[in-house]
Order: sequence, then structure tokens, then C-alpha cells
Amino acid sequence: MRRTLRPSMMELMDRATINAVEDHAPRGLDRTAGALLLVQSDAPGEARVAEIAVVEAACVAAGASEVVLTDDPAEGEMFVEARRMAFPAIEARGALLLEDVGAAVPLLPDLLAAVAGIAALHDVEIPTVAHAGDGNTHPIIVYDPADPASERRARAAFDDILQAAIALGGTITGEHGVGRTKKSALPDQLGEDVMALTRRIKDALDPAGILNPGAVL
Repeated sequence: MRRTLRPSMMELMDRATINAVEDHAPRGLDRTAGALLLVQSDAPGEARVAEIAVVEAACVAAGASEVVLTDDPAEGEMFVEARRMAFPAIEARGALLLEDVGAAVPLLPDLLAAVAGIAALHDVEIPTVAHAGDGNTHPIIVYDPADPASERRARAAFDDILQAAIALGGTITGEHGVGRTKKSALPDQLGEDVMALTRRIKDALDPAGILNPGAVL
């Protein structure tokens, strides 16, 4: 389908995110849904109708419990606003550790399942939103900054999510880079040979070690 269609938006909210939004600013979303996939087309005229028909058929074929179509701008904006509300709603629940791991689009269900399992294992809340069209996900780990045990569990969950993405052949960062927070997982993704080559390039360009010291290399 992705070879012929280019939706202008394809965003995903998992159940934990749906419930966070409904707790914060109710929109009438189905709290029992496994996830909500929001797809928008900006194709002209009949091409838009055809594009949405293909998306609808794909959702039905994949087992969607409900598919809602609308060409009403106000109704469409209601769903888009629910997605925009995700981060403020989750921020209201506590301190956050934000991920931006990615996996191949067909493996998104596996990545979401892995995140849910990690949340249960470490007894932390991890709502996930995703730019589902390119496989880029944002698991958002919620913890109590006043509780050292809560923060330890959150950081352990953070590390496990990185490893889950790597295990699926994905990436530890889809949008925001590695920096200091994720640098310990970078060798697991790239391999020691690539890390060694990268260090040689860094040393050649920065023999004095003054360019962004300590961030990754």
C-alpha cells in the first residue's frame, strides 16, 4: 500500500495514551481500544476518496474493530486535537522519560507489544504515540521524581525499550539523536567495528577532544 499511497498524516495512540487523554480532557475516545490510528489524506477530489477507500479496506483487513470516515473538517479536527493533546495529558501524570525508538512499519505491533511488556515488568506507565507512517514511536515513561525507586524502574524500562528496538532490527532514535542518555546502547546498535571507525573519524577531526566532549564519543 505504501508504494502507491502517501497519506498526509498517519498517527497512532495506544490504549494508555487514549486513557491519558480521556482523563485529562475527555474527547469521547474508546478507552477499551487497543490503539487509535489517525489517517488523513490531502489528495485532490476523487483521488482522496480512492485513497481513503484503500486505507479503510486495509484497516478492515487488519482486523480493526471500528473504522470511522469523515470529510467534515470540524469532526476531523476533533480527532487531530486528541492526538495533539497526548503530550500535555501525559505530562500531567508525572515526570517523563521520552523515547523515540523506531522499527520497520510491519513490526510496529511487535514494538508496541514489547513496550507494554516492559511497562508491566517494571511497574511503570508507558503511553506510546507514533508517527505510524514511518515506524517512529514515542514511548513516554511516567515516573514520580520524588520516589527514587520509581525513577530507577523508569530508567530500567528506558534501557529495555532501547534493547527491544535493536532486537527488532530498528533504531534507538528515530528523530532526536543519541546524546548522553542513549549512548550506552549505541554500540549494541552499530557494532564495535562501526564504533571504532566513528571514533577514528572523530579523532581525525577533533584531535584535541574539544568538540562536544562526553556526549557520545
